[in-house]
Amino acid sequence: ALKIFLGQFRNLLMVILLTAVVLSMLVGEVVDAAIILVIVVFCAVLGFVQEYRAERALEALKQMLSQAVSVVRDGRRVEVPARELVPGDILLLEAGDRVAADVRLLESHSLRCDEASLTGESVPVDKHAGVVGAATPLAERANMAYAGTAVTYGRGRAAVTATGMRSELGRIAGEVAIIETGKTPLEKRTDEIGKWLAIVCLSVCALVVAVSLIRGYLNQSLDLELALTMVMFAIALAVAAVPEALAAIVTGALALGMHAMAKRNAIVRKMPAVETLGCTTVICSDKTGTLTTGEMTARRVHGPGGTVEVGGAGFTPAGELRGVDGHSPVTDPSFRRLLEAGLLCNDSELFEQAGKWCIRGDPTEAALVVLAAKAGLQTVGTRRVNPRIEEYPFSSERKRMSTIHSMADGAFVVFMKGAPEVVLGRCSSVAEGTDTRPLSDALREDLQRTNEAMANDALRVLALAYKPLGETAVADLDQVESDMVFLGLVGMLDPPRPEAAAAVATCRSVHIRPVMITGDHRLTATAIAREIGIHQTGDRVLTGPELQQLSDREFASIVEHVSVYARVSPMDKLKIVKAWQARGDVVAMTGDGVNDAPAMKRADIGIAMGITGTDVAKQASDMVLSDDNFATIVAAIERGRWIYDNIKKYLAYLLQCNITEVVVIGGIVLMMGPEFLPLLPAAILYLNLATDGLPALALGVAPAEHDIMARPPRDPQESVFDWDVKSFILRAVIIECPFFYYLFLVNADDMTAARTAVFFMFVIVEFTIALNCRSLVDSIFKAPPHKWLVIALVWEVVLVALLIQIPGVRDAFGIRLPGWSELALIAAFGLFVMLIIEATKILLRRRIQVRRTHTLAR
Repeated sequence: ALKIFLGQFRNLLMVILLTAVVLSMLVGEVVDAAIILVIVVFCAVLGFVQEYRAERALEALKQMLSQAVSVVRDGRRVEVPARELVPGDILLLEAGDRVAADVRLLESHSLRCDEASLTGESVPVDKHAGVVGAATPLAERANMAYAGTAVTYGRGRAAVTATGMRSELGRIAGEVAIIETGKTPLEKRTDEIGKWLAIVCLSVCALVVAVSLIRGYLNQSLDLELALTMVMFAIALAVAAVPEALAAIVTGALALGMHAMAKRNAIVRKMPAVETLGCTTVICSDKTGTLTTGEMTARRVHGPGGTVEVGGAGFTPAGELRGVDGHSPVTDPSFRRLLEAGLLCNDSELFEQAGKWCIRGDPTEAALVVLAAKAGLQTVGTRRVNPRIEEYPFSSERKRMSTIHSMADGAFVVFMKGAPEVVLGRCSSVAEGTDTRPLSDALREDLQRTNEAMANDALRVLALAYKPLGETAVADLDQVESDMVFLGLVGMLDPPRPEAAAAVATCRSVHIRPVMITGDHRLTATAIAREIGIHQTGDRVLTGPELQQLSDREFASIVEHVSVYARVSPMDKLKIVKAWQARGDVVAMTGDGVNDAPAMKRADIGIAMGITGTDVAKQASDMVLSDDNFATIVAAIERGRWIYDNIKKYLAYLLQCNITEVVVIGGIVLMMGPEFLPLLPAAILYLNLATDGLPALALGVAPAEHDIMARPPRDPQESVFDWDVKSFILRAVIIECPFFYYLFLVNADDMTAARTAVFFMFVIVEFTIALNCRSLVDSIFKAPPHKWLVIALVWEVVLVALLIQIPGVRDAFGIRLPGWSELALIAAFGLFVMLIIEATKILLRRRIQVRRTHTLAR
């Protein structure tokens, strides 16, 4: 904090002001020196508070992606941050965990890991604690688990062998270009305008001082007092003219905006993303967990007794089970047995934590647990009275899982779940109430057709079966898994997020094109995309193989008509991004794996998944969604537009005030000579403090305008100093400056009266402008000043009223107490300025409407 505070005094203009304090004291102007010193300290405190808050906001962002892991230390299990892992730690792995380091397995109990983010392997890999050869390729090292991969099944114990950049994931991360922390385009343009203003305004100051000194020399009136007065005047005018706080204000606004966005689950890692968000025209989004809940949900159950529709969504065990006849099927013995099979032949757990239902294990298995819970089966109780004594785990070759249980009545039963064609092939009969009947060829074909129909409805289908084993558990696998009794089909789906459809509709309303990119099946992807509004009549659907057959030219000609991509690889994503960018679009791309990094870095905004995303994906991204939710992207775009708008308001207000001061004060001295200073240095510095201070900062936190998400995306080439900002500056120079000249000239015989009129005119006009900068386009009656702006202006008015009651301050400012007639005239001109601003806004609204119509037509 001390470093930040002292850093405020490294600013060149602050050094000049401190020099002015010393000079004033040397010539006996103690009051002037004290006032300038107070202003310097106040500016430093103001800058410190803003920069300190920005630093705290950025620091808080770093803590939002921390991961906790379970390790064995001193013989007991403890939770530690992943960053504290060291080689030699014993890491405990369970289904659902994300591996935090490279580890060598010591124990493995049906452990499987999803290594797609590292190797591209789409199917979870079986792991064991055996020995493999030293030359074994990375993808075949079954006794290792790697950082960034996920445990999908089973559990294990492993020794940490490598962490951080020494891990396999770290080596890949090292190959990804190091993220540059340069200035944003907005900051660069702000610096440019600041330099331009500095050059122009300082040149005017130098010209005024030089002309005044030459004039004094020619008139033989040049002495030390005149020279010192002009130097002090030049310093004050330079401080008033140069917007030295622009870069700091922009950085602070972006940083605080980033912190506010993080609270809404959008963690912005690079400041340019905040600005670019307002320009986004295409959002390429993953499906699972982003557009959908990421919580597999049973939707339909089909058995010999008919079809049962299942209500509810996600892992919350609430939802109606409704049979074809409208009655609940939960009393049907064969249906109860199906639910029991899904619950017992299952390794997932359902539990409630902090008011939210969560699962531990495979989401597909969890859907069966939730289904059973909806029917009233107690997970823990059912498993406790029917313990598992043997299991034959699922594998990609077997496509089924079987478990043997000792039932409450003392008999042994085997339950099976798996791919419908595999389970049907192992069944010879079908359950019907409390009995069974043979599984005829006709019934088998009917079940296969039902399976296909459910698959065409984008449902993932599992078949369930069982077989009584009597009082002896048969150990032979082929004998156990033959002549099974078919129980039924369960169709499940990862349902769309409730807010996804509304977010997609918002995107389309502001001409942002949402596109779904997923590794799922074409039918599943299309069904979800149609339900939430991404896929509409006339849109095309492409699969990865179809996309690979298209040349870049062929693909570019159809890319705008494709709304869904299915079965795509990470490199296909890169091709999609390039095609959209070739059309001039600004693309946001989501991703979660290491292999997604090229597309995310190529996109204008790379968006990583905070829950399922790898660390490498997060490092390659501009923004991380801590909730993996598509609606959060849309909310972030809205926030990005809001931040950009407020920066424009601040700049418009600050620049017109500063430029008006330079044109008025410098122009009068240049024309009439140094003896006609319209404002003394202390008054100039105070005005600069009043305008650059609280009112300007209040504009930086103004609420979003009503139409912020009704506008087309902003042109990325558009300067922050576009026509609406320039119009405010031109209006100030053309309309207001001549009146300042008139006001000074009619009172020039009495310099105290003239300075009083000019000072209070600046106060009223600049505060009137601040009131109108709540919106640069909408009328003050439609966009009235918000609470913080009103408080800031009231405070400044009260402060001025109090300060001018002090004789020493009035002497330092070179003013007197104004009369009522003077205040009435000044107030009338303030009202006139407000009317002129309203007229300017009318012209701007018409111009913007024409421009938007042209943009939408194009």
